[in-house]
Amino acid sequence: MAAPSAVAAAGRVLSRALRAAAAARPGGAARLLESRALRGLGARCSGSSSALGSILGIPAEKPACALGQHPPPVATSKEEQKRLLRDRPDQPQNPKVLRIAIIGAPNAGKSTLSNQLLGRKVFPVSKKVHTTRCKAQGVVTFEDTQLVILDTPGLTSPLKAKRHKLEEVMLTDPWDSMKHADLVLVLVDVSDHWTRNCLSQEVLKCLSEFPHVPSVLVLNKVDLLKKKYILLELVTELTEGIVNGKKLEVRSPFKHNLSSSAKTVLKNTQASPPENQAHESPCLQETVKTQEGSGLDSSSDTRAPERRIVTEAQGPKPHECRDLKNRKGWPRFQEIFMLAALTGEEVDTLKLYLLMQAKPGPWEFHSGVLTSQSPQEICDNIIREKILEYLPLEVPYGVTQVTELWEEGPSGELLIVQNLVVPRKSHMMMLIGKRGTVISRIAQEAGQDLMNAFLCDVRLKLKVEVKS
Repeated sequence: MAAPSAVAAAGRVLSRALRAAAAARPGGAARLLESRALRGLGARCSGSSSALGSILGIPAEKPACALGQHPPPVATSKEEQKRLLRDRPDQPQNPKVLRIAIIGAPNAGKSTLSNQLLGRKVFPVSKKVHTTRCKAQGVVTFEDTQLVILDTPGLTSPLKAKRHKLEEVMLTDPWDSMKHADLVLVLVDVSDHWTRNCLSQEVLKCLSEFPHVPSVLVLNKVDLLKKKYILLELVTELTEGIVNGKKLEVRSPFKHNLSSSAKTVLKNTQASPPENQAHESPCLQETVKTQEGSGLDSSSDTRAPERRIVTEAQGPKPHECRDLKNRKGWPRFQEIFMLAALTGEEVDTLKLYLLMQAKPGPWEFHSGVLTSQSPQEICDNIIREKILEYLPLEVPYGVTQVTELWEEGPSGELLIVQNLVVPRKSHMMMLIGKRGTVISRIAQEAGQDLMNAFLCDVRLKLKVEVKS
């Protein structure tokens, strides 16, 4: 149970800062409660897991809504999947829909989060970069609401795309997804100390190109972060100290370390344009010091963990954005979530938020559709995922997949035979492995994932040959 406690500890860090910020103003918590109650958010099933709930000391609890309903399986027949995609959606009486683009740097965990939101693995996941090669849609249908998730390749530069010999669609697909999105999730891997302190130039370009699309910052892999107080610093840098129009600035008078406590200073003021923040009068700012040691992990703290930051008012206008080259964060995020996509910790909290953001509108897909991908595409992606995991360096990227057989067996099982074509004999030997151990493991693991996607028995056979 290491992951849940790690995410909860991370939440406690932000929780303390929020409680201090609310207490700074006379009646601050009461005003915040009143404003939220007027919006009706207090009655929503995610209320007890919100920042407001933590500030007011409401214990976190599992949502009453049954988000754990079983998602539909993917059709094993290409024709059946096409029929489902062609079918007119079975619209409820008052349908709601939300199109969500998930963007971020390569290997930030976008496909892992998409699979967790869907409740079934249909997108490939690997530790290697550029596992997702083109955009694909996933569909979450819950009661009268439909979420359309646009899983996209990691945002990369043309120079890197040329270096890795990536297809052109890997450059254009994330931008195309933003054109059709109602909301964008920006995923950041907080365990990567090389990249976590700033948003990539590609992500910033994408956000600045579509400033009208509401954006949400998602801090992923929080369970891998040992020093939880770093989250406060990351939030400040990645949001430029502004969340939904409210200024949240964290300063450390002296360096944090594991052997001594540290004081965290939180400045909470009304937002001003980023270029004017340097000239802002000190009298406009309210400074609150949280309890000593609040920036450190405290396993004895049993108070409700904080999952997201909720702020109010409007952010800076698009024309107020500075030069992207000098920018590290984005001041227009509406919400912040912390989670561990791999283990699923706190994914339901994000899912509830997304369901509440849906607007009235017709469904785009039949409720029996889980993804826009064909069954063959899912099969190819999952096998390629395993090849990426077990082959070193650039070797997996040279493998060509050719499906030779796809049919239903006598007992209803799905029979698949796929030929893996490699450019060199040395690559073939690596792919087969000693006594066939590598190729057998790939077939076994891929077959299990396919059974979970199709909900039927799958007999997968893989063959390897050198390209003639």
